Amino acid sequence: MVKGANVGLTALSEDIGSVMVSLGWSSATGEGDADVSVLLLDGDGKVRSDIDFCFYNNPVAGDGSVQLLGKTPTADGSEGRITFDLDAVPQEVDKVVVAASRYGSSRFGELDDLRLTLADSAGEGLVRFTVQDVDEVSALIFGELYRRAGEWKFRAVGQGYASGLAGLATDYGVDIDDDAEREEPASEAEGHAPDAPEQPAAPGPPGEQPAAPAGVPAQSRGADPADTSPPPTAPEPPAEPEVPGSAPVPKRARRPRTAKKKVTLPRAAKKSLADNDTWRTARLFPVSALKSDRDRETRATSVVLSVMAQVPEFGRRLTAGFGAPAGRMETYTEVSLPHGESPRRPDGIIRVERAGKLWTALVETKTNGNALKPDQVQAYMDIAARRGYEAVITLSNDVALDGSPLVDVRIDGRRKHKVALWHLSWAEVVHQAQMLIRHEGVGNAAHAWLLQELLHYLQHENSGCHGFQNMGAAWVPVRRGIDDETLCPGDNRALEVIENWERLVRQVCLRLGGELGQKVLPVQRTRRGVDPRARRTALADHLCEQGRLNAEIRIEGTPGVLAITADLRTGKLRTSIEVPAPDGAYPLSRAKRLIRWLSEAPADLHIETLVDGEGAGPRGTLERLRPEPADLVPKDGARMTGFRLSLFKGMGNGRGSAETGFIRSVDEAVDRFHAQVVAHLELPGSRRSRTGEPAAD
Repeated sequence: MVKGANVGLTALSEDIGSVMVSLGWSSATGEGDADVSVLLLDGDGKVRSDIDFCFYNNPVAGDGSVQLLGKTPTADGSEGRITFDLDAVPQEVDKVVVAASRYGSSRFGELDDLRLTLADSAGEGLVRFTVQDVDEVSALIFGELYRRAGEWKFRAVGQGYASGLAGLATDYGVDIDDDAEREEPASEAEGHAPDAPEQPAAPGPPGEQPAAPAGVPAQSRGADPADTSPPPTAPEPPAEPEVPGSAPVPKRARRPRTAKKKVTLPRAAKKSLADNDTWRTARLFPVSALKSDRDRETRATSVVLSVMAQVPEFGRRLTAGFGAPAGRMETYTEVSLPHGESPRRPDGIIRVERAGKLWTALVETKTNGNALKPDQVQAYMDIAARRGYEAVITLSNDVALDGSPLVDVRIDGRRKHKVALWHLSWAEVVHQAQMLIRHEGVGNAAHAWLLQELLHYLQHENSGCHGFQNMGAAWVPVRRGIDDETLCPGDNRALEVIENWERLVRQVCLRLGGELGQKVLPVQRTRRGVDPRARRTALADHLCEQGRLNAEIRIEGTPGVLAITADLRTGKLRTSIEVPAPDGAYPLSRAKRLIRWLSEAPADLHIETLVDGEGAGPRGTLERLRPEPADLVPKDGARMTGFRLSLFKGMGNGRGSAETGFIRSVDEAVDRFHAQVVAHLELPGSRRSRTGEPAAD
């Protein structure tokens, strides 16, 4: 579409009751980012109330008809996704504005390939609109959905706002309260934010105080679909003393804030009543009786589906991206369905009812590393098409990649009813539960306890739900081929290793993001429009020539991109980050401030000074540089631009996640580097030390 054009959605597809809108972008550095937002407008072009402003601090609006699903990586950047249940949009809403904004001083002109895509409930793309000429704007309206003669239409807009998200929202009638930003530092020093509710996350039975998970408070954009709590608000002013006989002073109305909300962790757990540490807490979902793959598969399916039905936030979180509406959910297991001469028994069925309409999906699960069977999934696709089901959802330890489906199925184009095939990894299920229970909060104590029991079950070594755990049959031959220099470009085994490496990196992002409560995404630096398989083929050829696997991940709230390099020739893992030089009038003061930031970092941390132009700057280990920060200052007068911080670790040999496995060694390397190095770095421009006092030169 071109700017200003419009189109009726019913002319493009019959499955528009639920649509998915994705706003995408890329950047040369892989670090550019934006936040999506939605405004629901009445006939006067204004929001009915502030609750119609859907953004990172209020990711659900319109009674669940609009939900932000967070960001996902693409081949050339990332995109924020929004699901719209058009059948459930309130009748008073005539128009839905779809926008995005950049935080702080960032501008959209720094991003490339700004685009909007719209897909129907079966996942089929219907609309694409590329936005151009937006250099100096920090908020941008991509498009709008609007009603015309009872039909939903889409218009490509492409209008920018220099005043940012607050200015855009104010123009549509939202009463923004950003004055409270000045009150945040005091609240942060106390370890909690005024706008974050108390969050239950209990391991004990319903009604008791939840236990606190391990971790530290983290900043969150709150862009997750299942957060149904009201939008965070500014703290209420102190109550005025009442004067006898006077009318009560009304409290100040709560208003949205565009400042990113902070996350408060639950209070510490109460002391255990057990006599000693050998006593085991009774569990709702026991794992000791699981003896076969069939037992694990049946138990895991029943556990997950039952919790989805009982905890609406969790069920909605897992199904919203598949086009399911926000409604009453029921789940079933081991249902027999007719199929030819012998009936089929899918592992589960999900049914969601909203406004008299029913959305249904078949579920096929695998545990313990077992692969999905193409003929089995094909049979369920055929059954779903005949019975009018909307989707088939596969759930296994594997991770799906763009352009590389886990199962190839045949779609009968003659069928009027389309069925979408979606995939979930067990690692993603764990991630979503962690985000709810540990970082965003669940309003009901019983729901919090159910989620805690679910997490305990899925993370138990006997459950079989451990996520991606095997680098594949090609791992050992490829390593040997690199060692003896017999691996040649074009070898399909190298492509298999590259695909599994990408799966591992995505799982690392899910795990780390769930633990931190922050957005963690892989960075992919490729030219716009490059086919995912062509990109992986080029990486496979590079692996054959260089013997190294490379990846980068972006962690929200950190000053740079975390790079991971696995050198298969030397057997070493390198984790590193490039950070700008701290503010300071002189190079020596900047070097000293960096050393102060790294006061708790390991002594074997390697530090390299980055300089303008060609050539390398000074380098050394933190142990040697602590007493002599001046050794980091370039001696030839070159301008200091930043520092590269690196840790090295031995690489596991095995293809799995055992004690000596490659997967475990990558997890441990990333965890150590983040906890001991990245977590202690200041963001660019910060003039405060970690104690809150001004940093001295």
